[in-house]
Amino acid sequence: MTFSINTNGASLLALQNLNTTSTALQQTQNEISTGLKVSGPTDNGAIWAIAQNQRSDISALDTVTDSLNRAVSTVDVAVAAGTSISDLLTQLKSKALAATDTSLDSSSITALNNDFTALRNQIGQIVSNATFNGVNLINTGGTSVQALANASGSSKLTVAAQNFGLGESLVTITAGASFSSNATASAQLALVNASITNVNAAVAKLGTGVNALQTQLSFVSSLQDSLTTGVGNLVDADVAKESANLTALQTKQQLGIQALSIANSSSSSLLSLFH
Repeated sequence: MTFSINTNGASLLALQNLNTTSTALQQTQNEISTGLKVSGPTDNGAIWAIAQNQRSDISALDTVTDSLNRAVSTVDVAVAAGTSISDLLTQLKSKALAATDTSLDSSSITALNNDFTALRNQIGQIVSNATFNGVNLINTGGTSVQALANASGSSKLTVAAQNFGLGESLVTITAGASFSSNATASAQLALVNASITNVNAAVAKLGTGVNALQTQLSFVSSLQDSLTTGVGNLVDADVAKESANLTALQTKQQLGIQALSIANSSSSSLLSLFH
């Protein structure tokens, strides 16, 4: 064995081991404090990049969820309005049908017509007020609803507008519809019957649109959960494992310090050779 006062190999080796232990200890402490085994690009650049991309998609899906929720609310308002209009048309049918009875006198027909026109006006009010977030799906010239369907914005779900305006293609009775005789009541009855068929079919389409939006909402929620779990699998630390590792590294660090102290003291033993 060669003794040198210029180079202490044992001390250098002990210092290298201590530095290695200290680095591992620092990494373990960081994982425990953050809960992440990959908290930045310096830990694992490839995994960090993958995780960041997935986090971007997860964040974007929050926007998709907001868009879908707004669309659901808008179409829900339209469905509620359409259902009310269908109910009003049923009442209009009763009034018009009653007025076709040839045994009624003119005053009775007039009373039925008053009820008929009042119900007709309610349809117009419902159509004009069926607005959510500035969008009316059922008014004349109504706007179709488009909701984001994915994180890239390349896919959208559309619920088409349905025109429930008086005198339009669905509600065929006009804004001035009325009757004054059995014959005119029969004419209005035919229009009401056609309107009932049209409106019920249109409301069913709106209901189908709501179901499609709700289904997409459920999928987006499940997708977010899956992506979040996937990111966790990539970057989350096993805290229980790292806690046990921390104890071992702390012990190893203490032993390394003692080993370095012993190695540093070995050179002083050379002085005994000169006594």
